[in-house]
Amino acid sequence: MNVRPRIFFGFDFAVVILVCLVTASSGAAQAKNPYAGDAKVAKLGEFEFRANCAFCHGLGARGGGRGPDLTRTPKKHGDSDADIFNTINNGVPGTAMPPNGATQQGVGMTEEELWQVVTYIRSVEKKASTVSGDANHGRELYYGSAACGTCHMFKGKGGRLGPDLTGAGTARSTEYLTESLRKPSRRLAQGIIEAMKEFTEEYETVNVVTNDGTKYQGTLLNEDSFTIQFMDMREQVHSFDKASLKSLQKSRESLMPAYDEKVLPDKDLQDVLAFLVGGGQGGVK
Repeated sequence: MNVRPRIFFGFDFAVVILVCLVTASSGAAQAKNPYAGDAKVAKLGEFEFRANCAFCHGLGARGGGRGPDLTRTPKKHGDSDADIFNTINNGVPGTAMPPNGATQQGVGMTEEELWQVVTYIRSVEKKASTVSGDANHGRELYYGSAACGTCHMFKGKGGRLGPDLTGAGTARSTEYLTESLRKPSRRLAQGIIEAMKEFTEEYETVNVVTNDGTKYQGTLLNEDSFTIQFMDMREQVHSFDKASLKSLQKSRESLMPAYDEKVLPDKDLQDVLAFLVGGGQGGVK
């Protein structure tokens, strides 16, 4: 009476072991990049990257409006080839990084194509620039005389009119951040409807005059054919029917002032950068 159950139990156990072996074998196939260092494969990976990744991560993997700069090391979600493969394939839950093939951008990549992209990313990596500034003084500037915190959130503290800079120091190169401070309108002016856009449309400048003459200025949040939503300089969100407005103007001239050397000397700039990098990694109190 006890023989049949034992036979079935043994069979089920064997199936479980077989599944585990197959899964382990599949995982092992992803543990090592079969094309590491192959320049020809990196070129193929660049094509796949442009089709599937550049919309968020920018041309050359240098970062876009949504995605971080992938030429930087180490990577936030794991720095081995296998880690990068898994990040691309599985996405990052809770972030804008989707699983492979989950969006309309691209058609989903095969395992071979994923490794090609990993090889391409490795080929464009460069050593991170060192920041020698005083991070604690940079924090004082950020929330003080430089007034960055008026518009930019950092770890839950600051304004909402501009992008949250909590992860900017680790997701963007120091060159990118420097240019964003010195010439804030440059990336916004490149255009927001191109496939390889460098800046999200939320920070396009909006000037509105209502029929009763009330004037508003702020940054665009959302727009369709009939309505527009934006945040004004006091961080109040407004929604209007376009037909009800006296005038509506949009501009790619950023509301953020240019921090030239007179406003923010190079030493202070380095301190702010040090705060963005060190503070984003939890190194500044």
